[in-house]
Amino acid sequence: MQCRMECRDVPAETLYDVLHDIEYRKKWDSNVIETFDIARLTVNADVGYYSWRCPKPLKNRDVITLRSWLPMGTDYIIMNYSVKHPKYPPRKDLVRAVSIQTGYLIQSTGPKSCVITYLAQVDPKGSLPKWVVNKSSQFLAPKAMKKMYKACVKYPEWKQKHQPHFKPWLHPEQSPLPSLALSELSVQHADSLENIDESAVAESREERAGAGGEGSDDDTSLT
Repeated sequence: MQCRMECRDVPAETLYDVLHDIEYRKKWDSNVIETFDIARLTVNADVGYYSWRCPKPLKNRDVITLRSWLPMGTDYIIMNYSVKHPKYPPRKDLVRAVSIQTGYLIQSTGPKSCVITYLAQVDPKGSLPKWVVNKSSQFLAPKAMKKMYKACVKYPEWKQKHQPHFKPWLHPEQSPLPSLALSELSVQHADSLENIDESAVAESREERAGAGGEGSDDDTSLT
């Protein structure tokens, strides 16, 4: 899945900060159940946990990912893929999904504008019903991108009140995370996880009612 969004009044560096700031994500990402950083591998790579709500009546998902990032002048890239961590095995109350390769490319188009491209190759595990696949591509991804844009607009004001100078993704010396050797991790392959068959699950009436896309924003456009 690929999604692209133009942000005509959000600087590239602000969008980059929003994608990194885990405390702020808990404020704007309504799908998140729990998210936290586990450890750092290098100055521009870490391991983290993220669990999220899925459309009812599907089971909720979680993932452990190795994430790396790289500023490239006025552009930025963030990539992640799934790994196994010995202290965070799959949970019985969640389905462990697999990020084969997921990432963001943020390209500056001016002092206060940028374009973000989101690419996701994710195996959600399980045989998902067709309505989930259709809804994800038609509604959920664009809706999430617009929500991210709105979060970016509000971020500078929020950050001024919440450790404004704390940005370990820009200043690695600020990171409170313990170090972790790459040898302690291994790639999480989808075929080693339990396959949950949800193909017969029907969409709930509440989810169908909320499936319509949001109105377009003046300062964003999705392509």
